[in-house]
Amino acid sequence: MKAPTALLAPALALALAAPAAHAAATITPGYWESTNRLLSPIRQSKTEKRCITPAEVDKFLSGPSNRHYACTYPTRVFAGGQIRLKGTCVSKKGRKVAVQGTGSYSPDSFSLTAEIATEFLGLDVVGKASTEARRIGDACPSPAEIEAQNRAGQ
Repeated sequence: MKAPTALLAPALALALAAPAAHAAATITPGYWESTNRLLSPIRQSKTEKRCITPAEVDKFLSGPSNRHYACTYPTRVFAGGQIRLKGTCVSKKGRKVAVQGTGSYSPDSFSLTAEIATEFLGLDVVGKASTEARRIGDACPSPAEIEAQNRAGQ
């Protein structure tokens, strides 16, 4: 069954979109850990670590699309520690997923809950996803160490 994965991918893309706009006012570069959860209709969870360099902050915060979905967020508000996003993710095969989320951010963390909706096999499918992320250090391990940690689920 691909429906849960189909819903988790745009949720992950939304997670990457979380704090956008002015990098200096949102997150601090460093070593980050995020847990992305599909809360409904089926529960799934993925935790990963990544290094965000000063040069990558703007790209990370601008909501880069993942390899499965291209996402745009016409509504993107980041002010006073609060996040509000609304947009659409489109798969390579043209499947559209409506996404809207709210949350909060600080230089060392962010939290986002999103509602997602799509059509699957002629049925309207709605779900809920969340992301909790935190900065876990100033210095980043090597890319190989990060990859090994992500594979090991640490």
